[in-house]
Amino acid sequence: MSLLRGAFTVGGWTLVSRVLGFARDMVVARAIGISWVADAWAVAFRFPNLFRRLLGEGAMNSAFVPMYAKRLEGEGKPAADRLAEEIQSVMLPILFVISAVAMLTMPWIMIVYAPGFVGEPAKLQLATTMTQIAFPYLMFMSMVALYSGVLNTHGRFAAATAVQSLLNVTLLIAVLVVQQLYHPALEDPLWGLALAYGCAVAGAVQFLYLIFAMARAGIRLNLRWPRLSPDARRMFALMVPGIIAGGVSQISIFISTVIASLQDNGPSILYYADRVYQFPLSIVGTAMGVVLLPTLARHLRGGREDLALYWQNRGIELAMLLTLPAAVALVIISTPVCIALFEGGAFGRDASTAVGQILVVFGLGLPAFILNKVQAPAFFAREDTATPMRYAVFTLAIDLVLAVGLFFVFGLVGIAIGTVVAAWINCGLLAWTLRARGLYRMDARTLDRLWRIAAASVVMGVALVALRFGLDPWFDGGTGKKFAALALLCFGGLGVYVVAAFALKATSAGELKEQFARERAVPAAETKP
Repeated sequence: MSLLRGAFTVGGWTLVSRVLGFARDMVVARAIGISWVADAWAVAFRFPNLFRRLLGEGAMNSAFVPMYAKRLEGEGKPAADRLAEEIQSVMLPILFVISAVAMLTMPWIMIVYAPGFVGEPAKLQLATTMTQIAFPYLMFMSMVALYSGVLNTHGRFAAATAVQSLLNVTLLIAVLVVQQLYHPALEDPLWGLALAYGCAVAGAVQFLYLIFAMARAGIRLNLRWPRLSPDARRMFALMVPGIIAGGVSQISIFISTVIASLQDNGPSILYYADRVYQFPLSIVGTAMGVVLLPTLARHLRGGREDLALYWQNRGIELAMLLTLPAAVALVIISTPVCIALFEGGAFGRDASTAVGQILVVFGLGLPAFILNKVQAPAFFAREDTATPMRYAVFTLAIDLVLAVGLFFVFGLVGIAIGTVVAAWINCGLLAWTLRARGLYRMDARTLDRLWRIAAASVVMGVALVALRFGLDPWFDGGTGKKFAALALLCFGGLGVYVVAAFALKATSAGELKEQFARERAVPAAETKP
């Protein structure tokens, strides 16, 4: 499968998941708004969601996939599956113990995780209870991450990505069932408990779905007696730094939630902002990271350095083609997006404005967040998780210092500024190291495309400013008028960008068609800087 085809497969299914996620968040926002229940849910959901992103998009990608790809390329499928079985046998008892201990000690963990809740016993208790209910999601999602790594290495990206949608479907069902059976009032804790139970059930549903998907693909991982084999030890040695390196942005959000708990409604405001900016980040960044890693790993294991370099360049080029316009749009229309998606019921205009301010800052950091995901596979594919980890720890320290310092000056916006500055520093360090080690050089085609993509994004930004000026009054109307205005902004901006991108030769129909084709040998001229 080609890089672009694989990225569109992953991105397409991620888009489905995110649309369902927005449907879920629209229902949740109207039920609990930015209240004490919403704060408790934001904190409780952050735990399983953090582990899902770290294990699914971080550790498993960085540590397991290169090793599995190496076995598959060199020794064949039976040997690769034996490795996966060894890892599975060790992970299961470890995850069971971690989950049990965490659930029992959650009242004390929550005091550290959400110190701002200590003075509000009801909020602290609700957050603790909801996290305990949702925590089994960790065990299921760790297995889902392992199975997804296996499927992705075999080029079966659809099943491993489609499974994400099941979480949103399950949570929506949980909310709708509670609404129909109990008719709770706005901001009632029952909404939060329903979401927590839905999260736990979703993990089991996703786990069973991937077992079915692997069976259809002819892949079966048998249970073995736990044994810490040399390969398992190697995988876990790579996994720990991979968790940090692959999940730096998620750990930043985790830290931000801790600091935000010091402000009333802080965690819920950050939660809604995270939901919006994760839309392009997941569709583009995660898709590119998921597809690029096995692609690079296969070529490097086969001694095809020229193809690895070629696809690394195409990955950066494609990522920026999709990311720069998204970043410009997020800066310009962040508040209208919040008004259309969330406003109503318990979620008012003040909430939309507060979330929109955070989104403007996150929009400035979006290219850095995604470039980190595109550059990291160049290290992971070479089984080097230590270098990205060191940079991640360094930038996390910067993030923490800036977030704490700026929070007391600018409030929640200061937390976002710290996260964005740290992301850009991390991006620069990764790029400098790859260049210094001779592992990456930007080819002439990518250099030429980047300035054209930036120019097309500026043209789109000007058009969005003009469109927003004319459509702003619509956002004071009813729900239908708000959605119509948002649709005009989004599709109008997209249309201008597509025309500008083709006019400025940021891409072409021929190039896109070529990238959809299966991988081919690349002439040496195409890999020259």
